Parts: sequence; structure tokens; C-alpha cells
Amino acid sequence: MADTATRTMIRTRGRKAYASFGSRPSSGKRHPLVATAMVLPLAALLVVAFGGWEAVVTQASSVGVMLGR
Repeated sequence: MADTATRTMIRTRGRKAYASFGSRPSSGKRHPLVATAMVLPLAALLVVAFGGWEAVVTQASSVGVMLGR
């Protein structure tokens, strides 16, 4: 019985800790500029690290052709 109570207490503490470090603000929405500012440095790093600029240009031109531009 004591083992079950201990596990329950640990689970409850874990849930409280997770709730306090949640990734979303309390309103549940993040401004699009904030989201963009968070993503752009990582995207730039990945483009430089993996040479992805050519792939982005190729995909963009393919989409442009599909749209008739």
C-alpha cells in the first residue's frame, strides 16, 4: 500500500512540474512574429549546415510551375 501511495505522489509532483513549465503561454496563443523569431535562427542554421538552399529554391520553382507562374 505504501508503494502505491509513493508512486501516486511522484506522479502528482511530475504533473505539477510539467504544468509549470508548459510550452504555451497561459492565453494559449503566441504572436506570429514571436513564433517566426523563434524559428528563423534554427532554419538558417539547418540551411547552412545541410546546404539546403538549393532544395528550397528547387521546391519553390516547382510550386511556381504548378501554379502556372
